[in-house]
Amino acid sequence: MIEAELKARVHNPEYVMGQLERITEGRVEVYQDTYYDDPSGGLGTRDQELRVRTICGSSSTRSVLTYKESPIDSESGSKPDHETHVDNPEAVHAMLRGLGYVPAIVFQKRCRNYEFTSRGRSLLATLVEVPEVEGTFLEVETMVPEERELLPALDDVRSVMSELGIGVDDFTTELYTDAVAARRPTK
Repeated sequence: MIEAELKARVHNPEYVMGQLERITEGRVEVYQDTYYDDPSGGLGTRDQELRVRTICGSSSTRSVLTYKESPIDSESGSKPDHETHVDNPEAVHAMLRGLGYVPAIVFQKRCRNYEFTSRGRSLLATLVEVPEVEGTFLEVETMVPEERELLPALDDVRSVMSELGIGVDDFTTELYTDAVAARRPTK
């Protein structure tokens, strides 16, 4: 599957949240993300991601292991995405370290997730705050099975974001990993 996703800086989070709440009720969750790389930084060099995410909600905690391939669309940064639920995240962390991967960066995302259908697509809209990064972001994504479906899906995502008050100049492809790393002191 390919994650067709766009991200934007939000200048009026209350307005966007209000628009989303009219569509569906939001779900507040905190993501604890650990990104892994090989010691030489090879995954990062190829713009690939290997992540263990633990998601804490009001009534449950779950974890997922994700591998994202290199982007297939430079404008959006959309990537083929391989994800699976894990019952024991500590075991997965131990396995990755045992295979020679090292934690490249660890950080937290505070999210309000909205799942809904628009234009015949299942969408996930997420308002995101990263404590180490200034501002609020909106991510809207849908999954497509083939690369030829990516551009139409991104057009639909872009239209939904426009309806939520996001302007063309608000879009960004900056990665949270890069933004957090830039704000941390170098060793």
